[in-house]
Amino acid sequence: MRVDDWYLTEDVDDLLDRAGGFLRSRPGMHVMALTWAERVRTRGPAAFGGGTALFGVLESAGEVRAVFYRLPPRGVSVTPLTAGQADSLAARLAGVLPELPAVSADHESAAVFAEAWGRHTGATSKARDLRLRLYRLGTLTPPEPLPAGRARVLGEGDLDEAAFWCGEFAKAVGEDVTVNAETWSSTRYADKRYTLWETPDRTPVSVAGMNPLIGGQIQVDIVYTPARLRGRGYAAAVAAEVSRAALAAGARDVVLFADLSNPTSNALYQRLGYRTLADWGTYDFAYVEPEAR
Repeated sequence: MRVDDWYLTEDVDDLLDRAGGFLRSRPGMHVMALTWAERVRTRGPAAFGGGTALFGVLESAGEVRAVFYRLPPRGVSVTPLTAGQADSLAARLAGVLPELPAVSADHESAAVFAEAWGRHTGATSKARDLRLRLYRLGTLTPPEPLPAGRARVLGEGDLDEAAFWCGEFAKAVGEDVTVNAETWSSTRYADKRYTLWETPDRTPVSVAGMNPLIGGQIQVDIVYTPARLRGRGYAAAVAAEVSRAALAAGARDVVLFADLSNPTSNALYQRLGYRTLADWGTYDFAYVEPEAR
């Protein structure tokens, strides 16, 4: 491997041996790479759609500078890249994965990779309308007063309830996935711990989940309240409870993503003490048919 080349591997343990320290050095900005590497390590790439996973590490002068991962049939996801690093990655992948469907990363890195990919492959790119903001928790400030009711953590015997709430969330955000007891183990929802907010009569009204502790960090994911029950403080209460639980579990950093098109949820997280870390974006690629080339 040249000193500034991208090293490619299909072995997630190889990736973590080479770049685990780098990923843990900025867990917030590297949250997606850390999360998916751990999922592949514990569940195998076949759990997420089949195909062979591909990981890459950029080293320069003996130091890791960047990482990417790709789980078929998804696009490529990258840690923060400079324009030069994006160009070197696009050149490397053009001969290995010539028709990537998309790139996802912090907005600036996604944009420079999309531009570089077009130069090396002729692909056109289009930014998705969905834009996310990554937040990191500062000082947790629970809402006062809390709505009437209590938090309840779902356990192993609550699979049907967890699947129901995650399925409702998936439908609300337009995620193309079936979530039920049969499909549960093949979804990204299976590795989270969920908490419901229940009214005094034990009616569940809101849900929040959190990923396992990875690299000293926990990601809060998901937070969802049915539309008919919004505006009553349930989401704030359950998000605050899960954030508190993440800190109690030993997380040095607690992060979450919010849809930038939803000012209500963004304002809610900011009131709880979350501060902007980065904006996130995805670019989809389109290719000219071979005969048209």
